[in-house]
Amino acid sequence: MNMVTKLIPRATWLASVIFLASVALCSVPSLAQAQQAPPDNTKRNQNAGMTADQQKNSSSDMEITRRIRRLIMNDKALSTYGHNVKVITRNGHVTLQGPVNSRREKEAIAAKASEVAGKGNISDEIRIVPKQSGQ
Repeated sequence: MNMVTKLIPRATWLASVIFLASVALCSVPSLAQAQQAPPDNTKRNQNAGMTADQQKNSSSDMEITRRIRRLIMNDKALSTYGHNVKVITRNGHVTLQGPVNSRREKEAIAAKASEVAGKGNISDEIRIVPKQSGQ
């Protein structure tokens, strides 16, 4: 065997190792990606305010929540944040919580809740959080 035919398998093996190592390094998330900010409502969810588990299982409260949730989900103009607003009904009183992208979304969701539960039965705790880049 001549020298060239002996080196080709070694060169191919070395090229494969280098390629696989570069692929592995590229797939590791960068430090900046690993330290992304938590979701907008992380701290808010840890406070002692009204939470979804405080909703009673009375059929009337569940029906109010279901109707409001259906109106919100059917509104395709709302952002993902808008669709994920918390709707908590207790003794006929509705509490709305969570972040939305605009005042228009906040008003639209509050109007839907008022349509179902009545204007005086709404606590609007929705916060406006401007869109961040990349969303």
